Amino acid sequence: MKHQSRERLMGIADVREDMREHALTREERLQRWAELLDQTPDQRLNTLFETEFQPISTRDSMRREGSPLEVAFDDVLLRKQGLKDDSYGEAKRFFELSDLEMHQLVCSCYTGETVRSGTVAECVRAVAEPPPSPWSMLLNAFFIFRRS
Repeated sequence: MKHQSRERLMGIADVREDMREHALTREERLQRWAELLDQTPDQRLNTLFETEFQPISTRDSMRREGSPLEVAFDDVLLRKQGLKDDSYGEAKRFFELSDLEMHQLVCSCYTGETVRSGTVAECVRAVAEPPPSPWSMLLNAFFIFRRS
């Protein structure tokens, strides 16, 4: 087989640019994770124990079999996009989450040792939504106080 450049192939074949995988945005990665969690909404997933009290080095390496993080890592697309493992630190990096957001999604503080997959999916979707802009918050406050 002879190596051909992309330009050469485009001249002799129907090469479609839209078939190449694009890098998912933060919101798309989080939505994908939520969709995976929603596939089995009543499944009980294991949480991570008191993440906020762990030293950073310990917290970043935390993982647990059967966790929401494992659901994400089991997905071929998310791994292709760069998810390297199912640890707390890797999920934080890959999904561009803060420690507070990670705490809300995977810590045992809120639900105990296990949590419904569907519950985590709802939380992931809430985190994925961009916060309102300061301008829209100001406008909303204006309309609220105007009615009073």
